[in-house]
Amino acid sequence: MPFTDLDLRHLRALIAVADEGSFIGAADALRLSQAAISQQIAGLERAIGQRVFDRPGGPKPVVLTPAGRMLLTSATAIMGLLESTQTDLQDLAAGTGGRLSIGTYQSVSVQLLPDVVSELRSVAPELTIGLIEHDRNDELVAELLSDAIDVTFLAGPYEHESLDLIPLGTDPFVLLLPANGDLARRHPGRRFPTTALAGIPLVGEHEPQYGAGTINAGLRGMGLRPRYAFRSYDNGAQQGMVRAGVGPAIMPLLATDPTDPGIVIKSLDPPLEPRTIMLATRKGATRAPATETFIRIAKRACRARLARARA
Repeated sequence: MPFTDLDLRHLRALIAVADEGSFIGAADALRLSQAAISQQIAGLERAIGQRVFDRPGGPKPVVLTPAGRMLLTSATAIMGLLESTQTDLQDLAAGTGGRLSIGTYQSVSVQLLPDVVSELRSVAPELTIGLIEHDRNDELVAELLSDAIDVTFLAGPYEHESLDLIPLGTDPFVLLLPANGDLARRHPGRRFPTTALAGIPLVGEHEPQYGAGTINAGLRGMGLRPRYAFRSYDNGAQQGMVRAGVGPAIMPLLATDPTDPGIVIKSLDPPLEPRTIMLATRKGATRAPATETFIRIAKRACRARLARARA
């Protein structure tokens, strides 16, 4: 019998005989007959071509040979690995263990993801969570399709033939103004006429970032030609520039900090088409239970967070 014909029964028998010091003790421990244990050890010795026990006979315990000691070390490691793998698989099936890699972008990372991860950790404390953040949908999709991540947030509307897309909610574009600026004083209501931005340099994102492209297209559709005094992908930097009076900014509501006393947030009238917050997984791929749990929590958390932001 070649070495490759070794199976787990041989290794269990080896460990049991070594632990008990006798074939009959190993038989009792494994609830097998002594003949079955003898057959397993004989098969093991044929497979490796060496004896694994010296058998002094009588009441004296059997003793591992050098080959037996070497094989016992490997057998113990193999059985330990299998036991830990069984536990990991059980945790994976229950959605309470394993690893979940998430793709995200800045406003979701700051405003939504903490709520989702906090709840996920409460139901799956042994789950290891990793994040990859990019500013562009195509970068996140590339990570997803390469299996670097399990699930990703995207800014929509968005379509892709290789993805299963799950809408979480709509995030309206709002206008940020300096709290003590002229524009805020001239338009004191909660709504701001979008056409009043004509000719005013804005603070915004770099093209062709999703948000900037959508904002500019919406403004051009209203007959405006947007100009920019400052551009940054960083939401905090944009809001800081508004606070400093560099210019107004149009941003998704979730990207703003409404507690900032230096700015006011107004709805646009008429509004721009809102962005959609979406989750994406690879089409046809089996979702791990932890991914399904994450999606379920994200749906609920996104609805709650958007409702609080609008309020």
